[in-house]
Amino acid sequence: MTSSDEKRTSGHYPPPAALARRAHVAGRAAYDALVAEAEADYEGYWARIAREFVEWKTPFKTVLDTGQAPMYRWFGDGTLNVSYNCLDRHVAAGRGDKIAIVFEADDGKVTQTTYAQLLAQTCRMANALKARGIGKGDRVVIYMSMSVEAVVAMQACARLGAVHSVVFGGFSAHSLRDRIADTGAIAIITADEQVRGGKTLPLKALVDEALAMGGCEAVRTVVVYRRTGNPIAWQQRDHWMHELMQVQPEVCAPEWVEAEHPLFLLYTSGSTGKPKGVQHSSGGYLVQAAVTAKWTFDLHDDDVFWCTADVGWVTGHTYIAYGPLAVGATEVVFEGVPTYPDAARFWRMIERHKVTVFYTAPTAIRSLIKAAESNEAVHPRRFDLTSLRILGSVGEPINPAAWEWYHEHVGGGRCPIVDTWWQTETGAQMITPLPGATDLVPGSCTLPFPGIAAAIVDETGEDLPHGESGILVIKKPWPGMIRTIWGDDARYRTSYYPAELRGYYLAGDGAARDAQTGYFTIGGRIDDVLNVSGHRMGTMEIESALVACTDLVAEAAVVGRPDETSGEAICAFVVLKRSRPTGEEAGKLAAELRSWIGKEIGPIAKPKDIRFADNLPKTRSGKIMRRLLRSVAKGEAITQDTSTLENPAILDQLSEAH
Repeated sequence: MTSSDEKRTSGHYPPPAALARRAHVAGRAAYDALVAEAEADYEGYWARIAREFVEWKTPFKTVLDTGQAPMYRWFGDGTLNVSYNCLDRHVAAGRGDKIAIVFEADDGKVTQTTYAQLLAQTCRMANALKARGIGKGDRVVIYMSMSVEAVVAMQACARLGAVHSVVFGGFSAHSLRDRIADTGAIAIITADEQVRGGKTLPLKALVDEALAMGGCEAVRTVVVYRRTGNPIAWQQRDHWMHELMQVQPEVCAPEWVEAEHPLFLLYTSGSTGKPKGVQHSSGGYLVQAAVTAKWTFDLHDDDVFWCTADVGWVTGHTYIAYGPLAVGATEVVFEGVPTYPDAARFWRMIERHKVTVFYTAPTAIRSLIKAAESNEAVHPRRFDLTSLRILGSVGEPINPAAWEWYHEHVGGGRCPIVDTWWQTETGAQMITPLPGATDLVPGSCTLPFPGIAAAIVDETGEDLPHGESGILVIKKPWPGMIRTIWGDDARYRTSYYPAELRGYYLAGDGAARDAQTGYFTIGGRIDDVLNVSGHRMGTMEIESALVACTDLVAEAAVVGRPDETSGEAICAFVVLKRSRPTGEEAGKLAAELRSWIGKEIGPIAKPKDIRFADNLPKTRSGKIMRRLLRSVAKGEAITQDTSTLENPAILDQLSEAH
């Protein structure tokens, strides 16, 4: 039996010996030592990390302030600038000529930007914003696709102490308007259009539409990056990015801010209709972004790191815009999609740029497995992927079959897979293998990052023994954690620190720990939040959008069901204001409602299944029985007690998907 066979039989994949010898965290003993250090002196451990990974203008004396829990403060009396830490200090250290970003456009054109060039562009952009009256504490919404300019926009805001809120370029004008209004933004940075999969899609036009809806009167400046040059509408508030920047100097002194000064707001869906503005700090966030980037991906000076996420999501913030740059890495930024011009795009880019560390989503892996199995020309074995040494997974749990395929066909059986669990709210990775220290088990995110106190508890906060499933919590505050929900401290407390959980952070996921290894395996959500292709959306947000189609929809309920490609698919149950449609008519109405959802929220929120019924399964007291709907969506036999239903026969209607 070969060593590879032995690994597969045991179910464990130990770190490759050569990688482990060179790793920043080298071997299980090194991991255990870090965990012990954090347990013995929690504040001292994080203070050491903060001093090692971040350059402080004013050194902090207080590490963690718990006096107003759960409004925790980290390094509160220290000052720093995030942009300075990502750019200036590398240039000052003589690494200005090192490539910071290798950018590949949708059409394959490649440009390289050094740290010195990225600093100069960031300073020009910061000066341009400053000239428009934007400064510390002002909110700026960024609505752009993947580009060097998007990273520059984020870094420029950080340089000024302005608070950015990036909105994913696939969101609708309505969703954009809601976020602009909630932040009270005074400026928007966007592009004329975005290019994805060979198609041009509007951005500036959607900004105009959003601002025309009202509620965004604070916006006085719109900065537009000229991506395609196609004609667009123009107003007095609009300014071309290149014209603003070209008259500005390449030097801009950083604004030194308090560690707790907000760096960004990022909106994530909750179980109510209103998205939550997750607020992250400057100091604590950067500390955790930097240390996790270096240790989880074992980044060295000769690595080429590629995170395939979009900057509109937290993964793109932490592991594109901030973490890799904070540790001086070279990274790939990609404008396009993995299936254009064909499903070999990822493999072709890894070969072309000699990528060594590759971080992507299980959804992408599953879709590429399908493509490779049906078309040998796009199979990863047709490409030279020998530069790879570490693989990563993010956004949702990766199922064991996809893990095995990823390991064997992309990693050649030699690359550890860091299966990372974290959230928008956590700011950075929380449970993850360290590639030089952790034995891997397909389907498990393994162990907490050193200094993270993750646990499994019951509904009262009582610890559960290993082997039992329960609620995933974090028992101690951590540097990169959410500080509050923008403008709503009360919602922050009730959403994440419910009284019955003893002051622990409620992650919202179910999980279990292996009885022998203590490894974590993440289950599904315990609240009404769906995870579609790694993107979180509240069921209430989608339901509200459906019911907003007032000429058609009387009532709607949304649940998730497992999907082998996207992880979770959206299933909508709809009651119309007229008789229930069937056949071709039902199909047409379903298409119309999908289009409506795409306009109201964005394409990612379009239900995969839409089912029409005369009414929804409710108890006699009027409560919708969502557990029944979940079973129907999954195609399961109904085993629950339906005696309390007002109309049990309705379940037959709900089984018809469109």
